[in-house]
Amino acid sequence: MIYVIMVGGILQEAVKIVNLFVDKNILVVTQKGRNPEKTIAYKTVNQPVSPQVPLVVLVNGSSASASEIVAGALQDLDRAIVIGQRSYGKGLVQQTFNLPYNSLVKVTVAKYYTPSGRCIQALDYAHKNQNGEAEKFADSVMKAYDTKAGRTVYNGNGVYPDVFIAPIKYSPITISLINKNLLFDYANSYRKANKEITNVKTFQLSDADYAQFVNSLADKDYSYTSRTERLLSDLRTEAENENKLVAVKGDLEELKSKMLSAKKTDLITHKAEIKRVLETQIISRYYFEKGKIEQAFQYDKEILQAKTLFNNQQQMLAILKGDGVYKTIGSPIKSFTSEN
Repeated sequence: MIYVIMVGGILQEAVKIVNLFVDKNILVVTQKGRNPEKTIAYKTVNQPVSPQVPLVVLVNGSSASASEIVAGALQDLDRAIVIGQRSYGKGLVQQTFNLPYNSLVKVTVAKYYTPSGRCIQALDYAHKNQNGEAEKFADSVMKAYDTKAGRTVYNGNGVYPDVFIAPIKYSPITISLINKNLLFDYANSYRKANKEITNVKTFQLSDADYAQFVNSLADKDYSYTSRTERLLSDLRTEAENENKLVAVKGDLEELKSKMLSAKKTDLITHKAEIKRVLETQIISRYYFEKGKIEQAFQYDKEILQAKTLFNNQQQMLAILKGDGVYKTIGSPIKSFTSEN
């Protein structure tokens, strides 16, 4: 089994990566521009290294450009299952031209098209809002295309995964601890107190370590205003504007009191989430960026889902054949989720 984790790259390298897994002389991507000379079809040129091995491509909102060519091509050719979140959606080709005074200008000269004929460009630069900003294409204007096996895929707004995994959303307490550098500071103190960490891939904070972290916050300010509190404040303002504050004041005060009480237990309620972020900070003090990545694998939902699929060849084949995968135009695209 093979994972391909995509973030970016060069077009020619994207073609080479796809060529590792598909046969020779297979269309990977087409570059089309207004100038016919800029229309170029890129095909595989070598015999593949692993034409049959089960393959999964992991993508998220930061997967852009050449990485989307790899994901889109392998999806269109029904060669791999794409897991994660919708990719960035960069389907444009830029070319630089020299200018005087040692400067360059970058001009968009073409668009990328995957083997099925779709362009995954997300931003519509031809139509901008009143602030002059390009907006994303609406799902309602997306067009359907067929993969090699007849599965339905859509253009615009990036590559949508076959198996969608909800992105991580941190709680307000975690965001506050990050923004106020309290996790950063504790990681430094942990490094001073512990000379080494033996197993980077399985490192986890113990309950005693987390309790020590909580105690370190006793004299720290990590207060924050939750979305619920902001809504309560807005509701109070509206009630006051409509001369109804007297009628609902008691209820609003009761809700506010309950919110404050709930916030006092946030460090316990969100313990697992805070621990994971804190572990990342700590591991970076010993093994830097590589260590952070290796340690995070044990929590990575996309990798866990990929492992689950690799252990279920029947489901992998079902997805690649289009059985059980549903996508609709005009509403949020649906597909397998991590719960399936």
